[in-house]
Amino acid sequence: MKIERVESILAGNSQIVRIFTDNGLVGVGQSACWGYLEATDAVVNKFADYLIGKDPLDIEHHWQYMYRMGPFRGSVLSGAVSAVDIALWDIKGKALEAPVWQLLGGRVRNKIRLHLLMGGIRPDAADQGTTAQGLMFNSKEAVEDGFTAIKTDPLPDGFQSMTLPRLIHDTRENVAAMREGAGLDCDIILEMHRKLTPMVAIALAEQLVEFQPMFYEDPVQIDSIKSQAEVAQRTTLPVANGERMHSIWEFREMFEAGGSQYARPDLGLAGGVTAVKKIAAIAESYHSAVVTHNFLGPVLTAAACNLDASIPNFLTQEYSREDEQPFNAMFNSAWQRDGGYIPVPDAPGIGIDLEVEGFQSQPYEPRNLQVIPMREDGSVGYSV
Repeated sequence: MKIERVESILAGNSQIVRIFTDNGLVGVGQSACWGYLEATDAVVNKFADYLIGKDPLDIEHHWQYMYRMGPFRGSVLSGAVSAVDIALWDIKGKALEAPVWQLLGGRVRNKIRLHLLMGGIRPDAADQGTTAQGLMFNSKEAVEDGFTAIKTDPLPDGFQSMTLPRLIHDTRENVAAMREGAGLDCDIILEMHRKLTPMVAIALAEQLVEFQPMFYEDPVQIDSIKSQAEVAQRTTLPVANGERMHSIWEFREMFEAGGSQYARPDLGLAGGVTAVKKIAAIAESYHSAVVTHNFLGPVLTAAACNLDASIPNFLTQEYSREDEQPFNAMFNSAWQRDGGYIPVPDAPGIGIDLEVEGFQSQPYEPRNLQVIPMREDGSVGYSV
């Protein structure tokens, strides 16, 4: 069996990679470098020159070759490697008529626990009044739908220009409402989106301990692994990092620096199935749980869930209701939500059957990167 063709498709707000073999198998993968998908598309097309004619089953060899074929590193390169890697695992599973989780050592759980990415206040919750009241409403609704963990960004609008007392007061109101709505049988996760300075992040964290969040995610910018670790060491709240990290070496250094209690790799950015399996093992050696990141749709949900099913230190999978929307129906995923969990299916490969014509028919709409926080004095706030 040989690779016959490599195809990268930009459509909707996604980049999907399809790899074709000479015996008719097709593997599907996706990049999570969502800010620069045009760049990952170009890198995948570079990879195609190497991949065509190769045995698709030699996945580790191809990973090493693609990652090292040029003296450059970064999220664009890793995003492209990730998409190809996922597609190759999809082919391997289909060739061996086995789900990817089976090839990773077999499943250690029968269903995947989800945490709902709640996002902002929905229009039909607007009549609930304040942001805090809307968060309470959404939290209650999520619990009623079966979720045992929920996540949102609790920072108030205009946080970047607030005094510290105001920032703490308003954030506390939002988190208190979230906890009240969720009750004690649902974990809450606080996604800070890298918006805070280290000292503000530490001061705020200590005022949120009483609400017992599962973790405090990405409180500061990702520019320095050392700074992220220092924040984790100086607060009693558990901290999670990693959704913007893109190599096993970054995760190793984070743990060595005494950093996060939770690792948040994204299979579409951190090296695909091949690398994130290794990241999970590094995390396990530090007694750290893996909470896989994803909000980009069914392909990455399926890839992540295959890994989640096979590792002992998995805790919960990020999940967006957008996976269930009609515009994602063409992915035909075997990974279907049941309440707050996804039962582990036996579908071969990653468990996706893409109707490519439906996907390609969507106009490509790159994400707007010019919506970062700006302070009242005109300076740039900390980007999300």
